[in-house]
Amino acid sequence: MTNPSAIIRTGIGGWTFEPWRGAFYPADLPKAKELDYAVSHLGTIEINGTYYRTQSPATFAKWRAAAPAGFVYAVKALRYAVMKKKLAEAEESVTRFLNSGLTELGETLGPILWQFMETRRFDPDDIATFLAMLPDRLDGVALRHVLEVRHESFACPEFVALARKHGAGIVVAEHPSHPQIADLTADFVYARLMQSREEIPTGYDDAALDRWAAIARQWAGGERPEGLSYVTDAAADGRKRDVFAYFISAAKVRNPAAAMALAGRVENYL
Repeated sequence: MTNPSAIIRTGIGGWTFEPWRGAFYPADLPKAKELDYAVSHLGTIEINGTYYRTQSPATFAKWRAAAPAGFVYAVKALRYAVMKKKLAEAEESVTRFLNSGLTELGETLGPILWQFMETRRFDPDDIATFLAMLPDRLDGVALRHVLEVRHESFACPEFVALARKHGAGIVVAEHPSHPQIADLTADFVYARLMQSREEIPTGYDDAALDRWAAIARQWAGGERPEGLSYVTDAAADGRKRDVFAYFISAAKVRNPAAAMALAGRVENYL
């Protein structure tokens, strides 16, 4: 699917974290207003609560109502759906998660993140079976899927080819021990940046933020950024892509500032 325009969104994981009070949220902000504040200052949020327990349709509808125009949530898939010894056995859990009310998010529904355990190794048949379980539409709503793989065995051309065949994204991770696979396999790009530092008010210094801003612009413009780790040597295809960049874990208290600083560097891209 060709994207005639592309949007770069930056954000964080979740919106409930006590140290953000005073650092991101005003100290006197009522806790019930934290989501409203977060969605008004960020372009996207990766929802974490969906990873730990099944949510209700009413909850998804409430999150949708809180979002301003153009805001998009990424949704972290329920962990029980990806913790099976064999993913081929996960179809019932996957179906239950997808039908839990997810589509109540409507136009605010962004990519669905399927996060694999660090111990999961690449098994081509099992991954192919799992990818075939993931629908591209549900209740009339388009679904986008992205896989976060955290074992080096996935850094192989066969995995990239499988993801590309199914139109699934691969998380571009900036992490000290997780593999980075920057090969583009979907019509969007999903980055998880996990090296923020507490001694830097914006989490990342100016040089690092400038670098990621340049990379995000290149992704959005259909280019293949240099300086990242690729499995294949496929050339840039020129397809414009939406970009989702999340500052996750590490010095978590700094991640909202990092997301806003990166947004300031790319906001005039389109």
